[in-house]
Amino acid sequence: MDFDKQRDTLNGVPFASPHGPDGRRSSTLAVIPARLGATRLPRKPLRLLGGVPLIVRVWERIVDSGSVERVVVATDAEEIAAVVRERGGEVAMTRADHPSGTDRVAEVVEREEFAGFDVIVNVQGDEPFVRPEAILGAAALVQSGAFPLATCATRATAGVIDNPDVVKVICGDDGRALYFSRAAIPFLRDRADISVRNQLVRHHLGLYAYTRSALRQWVALPVHDLERVERLEQLRPLAAGMAMGVHLVDAPPLGGVDTEEDLARANALWDDLFAGRP
Repeated sequence: MDFDKQRDTLNGVPFASPHGPDGRRSSTLAVIPARLGATRLPRKPLRLLGGVPLIVRVWERIVDSGSVERVVVATDAEEIAAVVRERGGEVAMTRADHPSGTDRVAEVVEREEFAGFDVIVNVQGDEPFVRPEAILGAAALVQSGAFPLATCATRATAGVIDNPDVVKVICGDDGRALYFSRAAIPFLRDRADISVRNQLVRHHLGLYAYTRSALRQWVALPVHDLERVERLEQLRPLAAGMAMGVHLVDAPPLGGVDTEEDLARANALWDDLFAGRP
């Protein structure tokens, strides 16, 4: 990996204009849902990355990028709220019974103080290397009116296509998501077509943008059997016929933090990318 190039693109330099296609600045709110209930990495939001709690690092990345107008951490845990507020971040306390981060985001955006935002971006609290390009790209798809929902993906490498821990997405010619799966999709019927198949597969990045009404519609839908089988909540709106655009990010993903191994890797990468950062 070319770390000098990564520094250029990660140290707070947006990849694109935060303005929509009509020239008006997007009124975009980023919400970071966070909870303490992770099992694979206990107390994940409070684990240290570069000496600072992970949830704070994610908040810093979004704020430094300049890609949105306001950033808020949504949590039901006072411990999480305390560390974010200590660094100057905004917190919205939520109910503790939300089944997903999307539901937690939906609770927050219904509040009067957030009523003026056109686009809502949901950034997962375990993505400290989230790229400004991803946030801006997904938000622009919604801001333009092209899609009520949007997400991001990058080109999948051969090593991840058969990996069930990596979510793949297949897109239509208009850029909308056709299906998400942990399986290798589309199925390779003939080995002669492997290069064609590999060009079609996208590595999904877990970031979402919504209009306020589309988010409200998403969380009002019942859990779908596809969602239940794949354990992928984004299949719920797709099964209901909601259109979700996919912004393609050119750079490879640097990975989220789900396990102890991920955290160790993230700390090593952080030290290389942000040496000397407080």
